[in-house]
Amino acid sequence: MNLIDVTKTYAVDETCLDLLENLRWPDGVRCLKCGSDKLSRITRKGRNKNKRTRLFQCLNPECKHQFTPTAGTIFADSHLPLSKWFLAVGLMINAKKGLSAKQMQRGLGVGYQTAWYLCHRIRKAMEEGDLPKFTGVVEVDETYVGGKSKNMHKDVRERKITGTGVMDKAPVFGIIQRGGKVEAYSVPNVKKTVLVGKIMDRVSTDAEMVVSDELKSYSGLGKSYRHEVINHIREWVRGNIHTNTMENFWSLFKRGLMGSFHKVSVKHLPRYLAEFTYRFNRREEQDLFMMTVARLLATITMPYKNLVATE
Repeated sequence: MNLIDVTKTYAVDETCLDLLENLRWPDGVRCLKCGSDKLSRITRKGRNKNKRTRLFQCLNPECKHQFTPTAGTIFADSHLPLSKWFLAVGLMINAKKGLSAKQMQRGLGVGYQTAWYLCHRIRKAMEEGDLPKFTGVVEVDETYVGGKSKNMHKDVRERKITGTGVMDKAPVFGIIQRGGKVEAYSVPNVKKTVLVGKIMDRVSTDAEMVVSDELKSYSGLGKSYRHEVINHIREWVRGNIHTNTMENFWSLFKRGLMGSFHKVSVKHLPRYLAEFTYRFNRREEQDLFMMTVARLLATITMPYKNLVATE
């Protein structure tokens, strides 16, 4: 569904509620407390802030629970109209290089804090759950994001720690199966225990081949996998041996960070990685919008105070 379809179809909250209701209860609405299908639908006349116009009353005399279609979901504590939520989803899934909170603010006509919080809640829904282990030809690669532009072309593995005790750039690590999906992680460092540990956890020992660069942290992979190394000092491709697929993903991610976001906190980096991997892995999906709204329904709430907490 493109942006034009989203804005036309879900211009009012009643239509949005219809969709949420159908996604949440495909076989008919049931009481959230007792599971009864004996319900009375109430339409509120008032449009008070943070109150949905649709309400259900359970007719079970022992229950009588009242609830809205958004109760218990990420939408429940939001003051934002559902039509703007849906438009925000449409904007984010169609932005290949990401969409900044400032752009979202202008697009929705809301405050910056609201736009920023909204974007992070949608990114939260884009986080992957438990996925099958990688098989086939698998590429692994580490890189760094952020830091000062003057250090952009320096070898990150030789860069010293700054006086603040924090490295200039934040390390990230990725695994991709050729012709398949990608996973990307924010990691504390690129030491062997971290990288090899992640590979052992996510890549099946039945994988056809694991390809990495010449970083010494990957040494020892040959004990469990057919491990091929491409030395980027001398070459980028040697027959079927390369990490270009993973490098292409990093290129897209970094262009998004530099071009759309400019500056990203290490604390929130995992959610930005989740957003880019989510879009990348579903780039061929015909109805990514509907899939994303369904995931939002199943996502637990993320209070603003927790999002901005320092610890």
